[in-house]
Amino acid sequence: MNPVTHSPQSPYRRPRPGFADFSRRTVRFSIAVLEGRAPLERDSLRRSARTAVDDLTEYLKVAQWSEAGFYALTGVAGVAVLVVAVAVAAVLAEGAQASFHAFGFGFLWGKIWNPNPSVNVFGVVPFVDDTLITSALALFLAVPLALGSAIFLTTQAPRWMRGPVGTAIELLAAIPSVIYGLWGLYVLHPLMEKTVEPWLQKYLGWSGLFGGHAVGLDILTAGVILAVMIVPTVAAVSRDTIAAVPSAQREAALSLGATDWESTRMALLPYARSGIIGGIILGLGRAMGETMAVVMVIGGRDAVPTSLLSGGQTIASLIANELVSYQTTLQVSAILEAGLVLLLISLLVNVVARLLVWRVLNVSTGTME
Repeated sequence: MNPVTHSPQSPYRRPRPGFADFSRRTVRFSIAVLEGRAPLERDSLRRSARTAVDDLTEYLKVAQWSEAGFYALTGVAGVAVLVVAVAVAAVLAEGAQASFHAFGFGFLWGKIWNPNPSVNVFGVVPFVDDTLITSALALFLAVPLALGSAIFLTTQAPRWMRGPVGTAIELLAAIPSVIYGLWGLYVLHPLMEKTVEPWLQKYLGWSGLFGGHAVGLDILTAGVILAVMIVPTVAAVSRDTIAAVPSAQREAALSLGATDWESTRMALLPYARSGIIGGIILGLGRAMGETMAVVMVIGGRDAVPTSLLSGGQTIASLIANELVSYQTTLQVSAILEAGLVLLLISLLVNVVARLLVWRVLNVSTGTME
């Protein structure tokens, strides 16, 4: 293979008009020589070669500039994303300086949030707790449902059902969060208050997770709403990943006598593991940053939760509730510092998830014990 003509940087991969003219001129000259219409003399060959070299040189210059422009545009786009992320963090850090000077690192483990101008004490622990609890609860409820639907649509469902049902699941991701919030407030809230939460208190109250009064506007309801919202994301990514697994993987397991469950567990899921984890990470990111639906059902209590039936606030709902009704500039700075904490938590979660995916892939290939 000629490295010049087959290299990814080679200009020959995409013929330009100059190269096309050079090719046509060469073909016409060859035909004329064969038909005897053009004398095959040294001067004639020299003129033709000089013209061909000029065309080829011009073509190479055009290709070189087009490649340079392509790399420049893609480079600018890649750097712009990083610049935007750094700019967001810088704005939050700048706005949080007053809060940091007032509370220092005590803001990170403070448990009191009192915006009264005569008190002005702010700690982010209650909201970090509520953010992590609601996100974990959402994953606990959503992942089995999303993964089950993905496996069903790719391996068990009839062909006529796969397209419509898969599209319907993906369309759930396009529903605005305020619609989910209204559904939670007027449909899920009465159901949780009168049926689900009393049942949980009756049979699982001994665990301590369901203490307090069943009001239906609490951390548990917020977690259920978030679970419903992230199911389409996790299901869509998992379905596409499982569908990309070669059919020979599962057929080989079935030919050896494995059941449907065994072939799925031993052939499909290990092969699609990294994509499934990626979908779960996307769902976790949406759960941690969701605002409007959570604001409408979580109860709005600025205190450390004592059970899943306690009212609370996530960092996102805190920002939405208080940034438009602040009383002092120190409160605004504390809200911005809470936003910076949420940004750092999201970054940490993504880093840990990337390391997890890397470890899973290395373990599956036998390069890591």
